[in-house]
Amino acid sequence: MNRRMGFVAVALLAGGILTARGISSQVTMQPTRKVIKLAGGPVSAPFSDAILSGNTLYLAGRIGIDPKTGKVPEKVEDEIKLLLDGEKEVLAQAGMTMDDLVYVQIACSDLSLFQKFNPIYASYFTTKDYPAREFIGAGSLLLGGHFELMAIAVKR
Repeated sequence: MNRRMGFVAVALLAGGILTARGISSQVTMQPTRKVIKLAGGPVSAPFSDAILSGNTLYLAGRIGIDPKTGKVPEKVEDEIKLLLDGEKEVLAQAGMTMDDLVYVQIACSDLSLFQKFNPIYASYFTTKDYPAREFIGAGSLLLGGHFELMAIAVKR
């Protein structure tokens, strides 16, 4: 390869465009960005439920609050279902399902609830290729919730 061809190859790899007169300025490709904000959320705060950037969805922390009462249900199982149903709703807004999750972090105010959480959580997936997951102990959570879940999903 001669010196000019080497320069052209390097410039093309760096994002330049080859024209009849040589190399033009660089073109940068920005991934699309979509804000997902569900209507009627129980918490009024400056955040989005998720941000879709390209084919990756970043889901904000979510708690299992009953949208009718704005409170955590008395039964922990109901709280878990509300939490996961909310997660499914956010994923659906991005054209995704629970099976598109690649990473999940669950903060829990009482680690003794680990065994109650797992079977309900597992029932929300159609595949047994579960996402990477972290289940960590936390102090008190917003509105007295027992769980807060945040996640990352990538469209399959």
